[in-house]
Amino acid sequence: MFALFDAAVGVAYHLVTGLMSLLEPVTGGLSAAVAIVVFTVCVRLALLPLSIRRARAGRTRQRLEPQVGKLLERHRADPVRARQEVGALYRAEGTSMWAGIGPALLQMPVFSVVYRLFLSPAVGGHANLLLAHTLFGTPLGARWLLSAGAFGPHGLVFLGLFALLAVVAWWTSRRVPAPPGALGRVTRVLPYGTLLFAAYVPLAAGLYLLTTTLWTAAERVTLWRTPAEA
Repeated sequence: MFALFDAAVGVAYHLVTGLMSLLEPVTGGLSAAVAIVVFTVCVRLALLPLSIRRARAGRTRQRLEPQVGKLLERHRADPVRARQEVGALYRAEGTSMWAGIGPALLQMPVFSVVYRLFLSPAVGGHANLLLAHTLFGTPLGARWLLSAGAFGPHGLVFLGLFALLAVVAWWTSRRVPAPPGALGRVTRVLPYGTLLFAAYVPLAAGLYLLTTTLWTAAERVTLWRTPAEA
């Protein structure tokens, strides 16, 4: 199992380094950083059919939420009957309560492989040469507090990354439906967790986080939009 995962990371590594070589005549010293962004976009494009299925299931769940609430209230004394009625409601819509879980689970291994590629100092027993390249003079293998310095020249590159991640997190927190109460407040704060990850991972992984969260935010606006929001 681990050998298969490592092999997938190796394939991704060769794809990104090949893309970097193609981009270098145009992007120069930024070729590695641009290759990370382009590769992440290509991965998200390849996973778009799964994202569409997941969004469709999510929109259906949101639309049926008032009816589900009424059924649960009507049969609150009989949880088994309540589950049966809710299941029948979803079947009448041609879907199920768990329709969005499958696409999400299928996407997770791909995300794990890509994230591991930009996190690992070695791939296939050899140094991860992607991390030796730089973005505005900052090595892609540098980490903010551990090797870049909080506010030095390299640290400023990280601060710019954090600012962009914060904007994406703010936008996402405003777009994601949140339940009332304490759970809703937690839901609003969760998107900002990417800032904590970015503070401790290599700059390459931070670029991946920025690109993939920005893509997710765009999907939220387009794929998850209900007819009332159109």
